[in-house]
Amino acid sequence: MKRQSALVVFSGGQDSTTCLFWALRHYDHVEAVTFAYGQRHSQEVEVAKGIAKDLEIEHHILDMSLLGQITNNALTSDIEIEAQEGEVPNTFVDGRNHLFLSFAAVLAKQKGITDIVTGVCETDFSGYPDCRDAFVKSLNVTLNLAMDYDFVIQTPLMWLDKAETWALADQLGAFDYVKDKTLTCYNGVMGTGCGECPACKLRQHGLDTYLARRGEA
Repeated sequence: MKRQSALVVFSGGQDSTTCLFWALRHYDHVEAVTFAYGQRHSQEVEVAKGIAKDLEIEHHILDMSLLGQITNNALTSDIEIEAQEGEVPNTFVDGRNHLFLSFAAVLAKQKGITDIVTGVCETDFSGYPDCRDAFVKSLNVTLNLAMDYDFVIQTPLMWLDKAETWALADQLGAFDYVKDKTLTCYNGVMGTGCGECPACKLRQHGLDTYLARRGEA
């Protein structure tokens, strides 16, 4: 049985687009929210717009450019992307998921929506602390208390690795769409991406693993 409505935190990347298709399967009414936070490639917002239009989803774009003004990282600054083993990559944006989910909750309440869907994942999460299940559960409680509202933050990818995320997209009938129409690359290249940045390597490794399991390697 479908739940009533959901708001998807949506970047136009592999994970959030898979979550969007997941929400369309599980909810009668779905909307999406994208944040413009000064990310290094504006294509992210444009890709999100295009996907929302394709899927006929009501799409909200919120200005979070202040985040780009007060943080120093490779996603909001023109600096080289670095990922040292055992350390959080410099693509981590302090406070991003905390703020995104908090603002999404404000919007959701105004729209009469309780369920917020986000593509955070603790299995393949590059060490980002705000992708952990403990953080999401803690924030869920805080938001409910802060607004006296029964939010439910849904994390359908939390315990999936990238190969399993590809499998989910396939189960949802969205494999080719996610593969060709999404933007995961930190350098702004759609689809398979640049092949060099950490996001592209993680995405491609997951895809190769899934295709091998499916017998297409």
